[in-house]
Amino acid sequence: MTRQIGIVAGVTLLLGFHGLKLGVAQTQGKSSQRATPEVVVYASDLPKSALSEFDFWNDPASPGGKLVGTPNTGGQLDPPPENDPHVTFKVAVERGVPYRCWIHMKVGAPKGQSQANVLWVQFTEAVDKANNQVFKPGTGSYLTARGPAREGWMWVGPEPLIQFRTSGEVTVRVQAGMEGVGFDQFLLSPARFLEKPPAEAVVSK
Repeated sequence: MTRQIGIVAGVTLLLGFHGLKLGVAQTQGKSSQRATPEVVVYASDLPKSALSEFDFWNDPASPGGKLVGTPNTGGQLDPPPENDPHVTFKVAVERGVPYRCWIHMKVGAPKGQSQANVLWVQFTEAVDKANNQVFKPGTGSYLTARGPAREGWMWVGPEPLIQFRTSGEVTVRVQAGMEGVGFDQFLLSPARFLEKPPAEAVVSK
């Protein structure tokens, strides 16, 4: 007869009677699951080829001392699929994970028809809860990131949460909604900033 007499540090001791058979059976602990990483993109790390009618602007408060923005002539810009000034870059994501998008926006000085406080965001491979593709570049589906009317820096988080139908690299397209707007950081947060924006001006990678 064999009787279990205790568990010590993940090991179950088995004591055998009628012959005093003594054995050791290892218990299997659950392997910890790897956390989905935060996605952090600095505008200063983007190549010039990622910019279309955007420019690099110097700002000592930004990571790498730079942000990207559009000149403000006071004109009006149209939303996607209109091909107005934009920035494109790739990020790595995980399938089926809800992400919150945050953009560290610099609201510019208002001029003419522009309040310099709107960006439109699109993604390849983004889907809704029914697994239908949404926010695809080249379509009229997009997220709106709208900052306040006052000039200055602000973390802006457009609704809703975003999920992707594949794991791996996807393309992000950030299009100017108004002339004069800029940004220096782009985040996709699955955990740390899922409910609240960053309290810090610069999020570490």
